[in-house]
Amino acid sequence: MGTVTAARRAVRYQPIRAKLVVSMSAFGILMVVVCTVAPLIGSTPVILGRALDRSIPFADNLDAQIFFIARFPRVLAAALIGATLASAGVVFQALLRNPLADPFTLGISGGASAGAMIAIVLGASVAAPPVPVASLIGAALGASIVYRLATLRRAPLSTAVLLLAGVTLNAFFGAAIMGLQYIADFTEVARAARWLMGNLDVGGFRPILATLPLVVPAVAIFAWLPSSLNVLSLGADAAAARGVDVHRAQKLSFLGAALATAGAVSLAGPVGFVGIIVPHMVRLMVGGDHRIVLPASALLGASFLVTCDLIARTAVPAVELPVGIVTAVIGGPFFLWLLVRNG
Repeated sequence: MGTVTAARRAVRYQPIRAKLVVSMSAFGILMVVVCTVAPLIGSTPVILGRALDRSIPFADNLDAQIFFIARFPRVLAAALIGATLASAGVVFQALLRNPLADPFTLGISGGASAGAMIAIVLGASVAAPPVPVASLIGAALGASIVYRLATLRRAPLSTAVLLLAGVTLNAFFGAAIMGLQYIADFTEVARAARWLMGNLDVGGFRPILATLPLVVPAVAIFAWLPSSLNVLSLGADAAAARGVDVHRAQKLSFLGAALATAGAVSLAGPVGFVGIIVPHMVRLMVGGDHRIVLPASALLGASFLVTCDLIARTAVPAVELPVGIVTAVIGGPFFLWLLVRNG
């Protein structure tokens, strides 16, 4: 009897495995192509063969300098941020059972933005931490407050309180940001406005490496989550009835998504729409199984943000647009179409 049951399970999971392999191959190839082509395009075109030619001294190889110093770190940062935000969006939508949820719903982005504003406005007068560190502290503060409010009664995490507390906290941080902008001078306001629009001008690999202590644990948590997310999306009671440790799954979901969001925002500021439209795009193509949706969203999110950054760098001659503007221009109409399509 046990052999028959195992055989049935194997047959049931074969289509999922085949679909996972096909999806990962397609989205993986797309990401590799996009990340390879994007650094070659810009105001000064780069020839990949010349950039990788070791026979030419690096100091004399303009293509290599542009590729490895100016563009490749930026592409790598965009891929990392796109993947983390898209993955966090999948997790938050399943955790809250809300298709409108995204990484910036729960006050994490608002806290990061407020922390960055404090560092920008007060940096010249007090020993304020650097902007990425300040934004990370703000994100941690926002996540801690929201989580504490949602677990006051020591019951399984209340998703309703989580959502309401996040929206309220975002409003509070938004008011704090406006107050700081009011007292800041013109230069500080311009710098803050650019950061708040999303900025991928990372200037090397060091800022990317600094986010890995947040991103690596988040990826480890995401690798454990897909099966639990499939059941959590049905509701806490349904998940408990199927033997899932709801409280543990909810805590890990929130922790992983919060770490991913905090790392992404501290690196590039609040880049909107990635975490809400990429998961929906993936579901339209591969269905709703989180065992496929979560990794596929990470790959497509990386490709999506690298492409948006390429548009931001090249759309307007002699002007580099903040990538958040491009994601909003693309994401807004797509989301409206999605609403109309689903009635």
